[in-house]
Amino acid sequence: MIQPADLREWRAEDVVDEEGHKLGVLEAVYVDTGTDLPSMLTVRTGLPTRHRLVFVPVGEAIVGPRYVKVPYNRSLVKSAPSIGTDDVLPAEDEEAIFQHYDLPYKPGLDGKRQLARR
Repeated sequence: MIQPADLREWRAEDVVDEEGHKLGVLEAVYVDTGTDLPSMLTVRTGLPTRHRLVFVPVGEAIVGPRYVKVPYNRSLVKSAPSIGTDDVLPAEDEEAIFQHYDLPYKPGLDGKRQLARR
């Protein structure tokens, strides 16, 4: 399992899809608040004057020299829920991210958010 501290070392490195096509640049790691294990990455995509952060599950991510490879295709990632580069993910929007990737969603402890940025 990739640990959050390890993934943070890849910040500003390329994130590539299952075929090796660049999706964007790793911006942040979000952990599951119940386990403190990595759950999602945010990937900075878009034009230089109009960036956004898309969410991608860590799942079966593989780290390589100067890249993180995720097991999802480009079109699925590009259509994923996103936030602005200076925005914060609202707790009520978390479930949509999990649904986009057909992953089960379970709110964090006491019904609070499941994801926390690290």
